[in-house]
Amino acid sequence: MTDKTPTYDDWKTLADKEVKGRDLTWHTPEGIDVKPLYTSDDTEGLDPGVPGIAPFTRGPYASMYTGRPWTIRQYAGFSTAEESNAFYRRNLAAGQKGLSVAFDLATHRGYDSDHPRVVGDVGKAGVAIDTVRDMEILFDQIPLNEMSVSMTMNGAVIPVMAFYIVAAERAGVAQKDLSGTIQNDILKEFMVRNTYIYPPEPSMRIVRDIIAYTSEHMPRFNSISISGYHMHEAGATAVQELAFTIADGKEYAKRAMEAGLDIDAFAPRLSFFWGIGMNFFMEIAKMRAARHLWHDVMEGLGAQNDKSKMLRTHCQTSGVSLQEQDPYNNVIRTTIEAMAAVLGGTQSLHTNALDEAIALPTDFSARIARNTQLVLQHEAGLTNVADPLGGSYYIESLTDALRQEAQKVLDEVEAAGGMTAYVASGEPKAQIERAAASKQASVDRGETVIVGVNKYRREKEDEIDTLDVDNHAVRRSQIARLEKVREGRDEGACLKALDALRKGAGGGANVLALAVEAARHDATLGEISSAMEDVFGRYDTLPTPVRGVFAEAYGDDDRYARVVEGVKAVERRLGHKPKLMVAKMGQDGHDRGANVIASAFADMGFEVLSGPLFQTPEETRDMALEQNVDAIGASSLAAGHKTLIPELIGLLKDAGRPDIKVIAGGVIPQKDYDFLRDAGVQGIYGPGSNVVECAADVLRLLGHNMPPAGEDLEAAE
Repeated sequence: MTDKTPTYDDWKTLADKEVKGRDLTWHTPEGIDVKPLYTSDDTEGLDPGVPGIAPFTRGPYASMYTGRPWTIRQYAGFSTAEESNAFYRRNLAAGQKGLSVAFDLATHRGYDSDHPRVVGDVGKAGVAIDTVRDMEILFDQIPLNEMSVSMTMNGAVIPVMAFYIVAAERAGVAQKDLSGTIQNDILKEFMVRNTYIYPPEPSMRIVRDIIAYTSEHMPRFNSISISGYHMHEAGATAVQELAFTIADGKEYAKRAMEAGLDIDAFAPRLSFFWGIGMNFFMEIAKMRAARHLWHDVMEGLGAQNDKSKMLRTHCQTSGVSLQEQDPYNNVIRTTIEAMAAVLGGTQSLHTNALDEAIALPTDFSARIARNTQLVLQHEAGLTNVADPLGGSYYIESLTDALRQEAQKVLDEVEAAGGMTAYVASGEPKAQIERAAASKQASVDRGETVIVGVNKYRREKEDEIDTLDVDNHAVRRSQIARLEKVREGRDEGACLKALDALRKGAGGGANVLALAVEAARHDATLGEISSAMEDVFGRYDTLPTPVRGVFAEAYGDDDRYARVVEGVKAVERRLGHKPKLMVAKMGQDGHDRGANVIASAFADMGFEVLSGPLFQTPEETRDMALEQNVDAIGASSLAAGHKTLIPELIGLLKDAGRPDIKVIAGGVIPQKDYDFLRDAGVQGIYGPGSNVVECAADVLRLLGHNMPPAGEDLEAAE
């Protein structure tokens, strides 16, 4: 036996001998230095408390999963309401406990399926909902008075909520008996996801109206789910996701209070939504720190009820950590992330399917994703103890470090006048984009290892079956139903209800209450959205990607330097810098990939033109011709590549400019590559592509003798 307990210094002396003095400290993207060992000295003065008691660091409920496991709530929706309904019912029969609805991009952006701007978006990446009739079909034979329903909707939140309420009424279910959650988090849309419709201030008014309406009529329904998930997907660090999401929640609560609502009347129905990535312990600590921070925020706003101070959350495993290469590794990634969510204390969970890096999930992959949760619930022993990691030296230290770093950001937000003002400044979006670009550079350089992508890469990838939605067929069926609904309604009563909504939007009336009345008269989603747009306007913005991140990260990289020299050579030959337009066609607002490409190519010397979000192929062509670009990089995420990109190529040919190179990047299944090449696409870069090699390939397309990676550069102009 020793005379004294070994100290950290004793351990460090031994460790230094083993690693010959090499520094084992991990410097995280969050700016936190993680030591290689933690002891009781690191938790001195920290009291994490117990689950169910303020500040709820260890969980919002005392019994946690020992009393009842988390809810398995798989996020899904695709094609038509009929297809999605059948999918939901199969999953519910197989053990899923709650519904989580994904809407297509046309719905998100407030357009009916027959609108000319959404030709390539209908039924892609979610279910198309144009009318109350669509919503009735979506929930056919699903008892809405018993089933909790979560709906991810922000821009077109008013018509979607109205349709849900009226569909339930037609099924004999009263509003007071509805339970679930509407996302209704518009601030993060202006930061990262971009599926907004109206400008910030009227959008915040809509949030307030929904909180007020549900507080009065729907006591079992969560009026907002404050979402860090989309910040996570856009590249935010854990500190950024944590701080900006809590700040969003505070802003919503303050707006509701300013409208005269009692904080304890609505705050217990607020919920949160976190993205869970691959930094296992960081994600656990993030959720624990979030509960502590939210408790303090709500106390500061004057909440008295403990339920107002409890942060309750849904989690989803990360989509951005999924990889197209060696895709069965995604099952492992999802399992690790699901365990982090559970050990962090989530109330419900969605686990991503292995094929979601390239397409919507098949029944096969969705079953594996769902069963991952069932195995964790029933076989892993995770539900036997409330907060099993509570008291861990590392976890408690990391939780406190995250809380402190996030509090610094919260103080900055408060000094700027609150989150609405901070978002309007563009600072949160810029910070997240810098983090995303830095992460991509780290992956491309091999500093961050992605198994099967930048290390342990297979010589030949396995093909996997993916789900393909016939966009044209879905759109035809939606248009037919729209026409039938319009023909069968009382047109005069419908127009009168829409006019009342328009006037109410311009005054002080509750727009959700007026939209419910319009929905009862079968107004469509596009008509309800348009009535409010007449008053509020439609919001547009131009991406302004960050600069300098890649140049700094690649300062000593030979391959990067050769690409930079190649760009200069092309500039000398063309008489101008090679000009790349980065285009986002269709209604998909996820712009992480587009912004990373724009940032990197600009740092390498290209002249980069970032097109506005939501362009049509015609608008992209016009901008490309006006700016005389050499190439167009079409960024695709929502499966519109087979419709929108070929249309763009045809338009360029018709305009006499087939020389403009069209390349495609993003979420594109391998099986679609030949289709795109046959359509005239000259370069395709899927998930996991190395950005520097993409630039080298574009130089080759522009006629420069740029050798493949690993070969010596021969000067060529």
